[in-house]
Amino acid sequence: MGTNVRHPAVAGRFYPGEPDILAQDVASYLSPRSEGIPALGCVVPHAGYIYSGSVAGAVYAALHIPRRCILMCPNHTGRGQPLAMGATGSWETPLGPVPIDAALADTLQQRFPMLSEDMEAHRSEHAAEVQLPFMQVRRPHFSFVPIALGTGSFETLEALGEALADVIAAQDESVLIIASSDMNHYESDKVTRVKDHKAIDRILALDARGLFDVVMKEEISMCGFGPTVAMLTAAKRLGATKAELIKYATSGDVSGDRDMVVGYAGITVR
Repeated sequence: MGTNVRHPAVAGRFYPGEPDILAQDVASYLSPRSEGIPALGCVVPHAGYIYSGSVAGAVYAALHIPRRCILMCPNHTGRGQPLAMGATGSWETPLGPVPIDAALADTLQQRFPMLSEDMEAHRSEHAAEVQLPFMQVRRPHFSFVPIALGTGSFETLEALGEALADVIAAQDESVLIIASSDMNHYESDKVTRVKDHKAIDRILALDARGLFDVVMKEEISMCGFGPTVAMLTAAKRLGATKAELIKYATSGDVSGDRDMVVGYAGITVR
């Protein structure tokens, strides 16, 4: 595989590092499974599985995972380029390697040259990595393009979404766009639920600009608003007519601490 293997950064911390335990854990969150609805996009959380696994699992249990996916996440580490894409090689998880879709990455970069091939932004980033075991259990063979976003510019995010739509529309098979995001951070459960539902309402309305504006105006610390804005822009251009809130929870539902929580929303867009 050469040097282009991205090794797990958070196995054994955010999720189990042992393959058998991980597969069992993921399967428990994916229960019950449906045949899977084909979707254009989705929003899934990325905390430790103990906190957000049930919300992520509810989305992946409901979705059909196609053979090719684009997985966008925020850049929590501040490393690397603001629009950072993995373009070649593979990502390892305890469940095995997942290949990067080099052809799709190349087409994307040609359509949107602001995307840099940059693994530094991804090396220690957990937000894309934690999605892969769910996808591997749900669909053993798939390829993906990882994109980490460290920009808060609406115009840039919208342009990325338009580029994604153009590239996906030209493919001869469906491509799922996954936006990895937690919702509001480190306020009370009560405040977080109110803030989160203002953001969720805009996502359900397929309103990318409205989401961006409400996140800024209400100071909602939704880390993956960038991936979500780009995903919504693309899905809308690809003909999306409906978004559905599959599950919502806060970390307080697990920890019992309602004073300082993180919100988690699982949403499908089709």
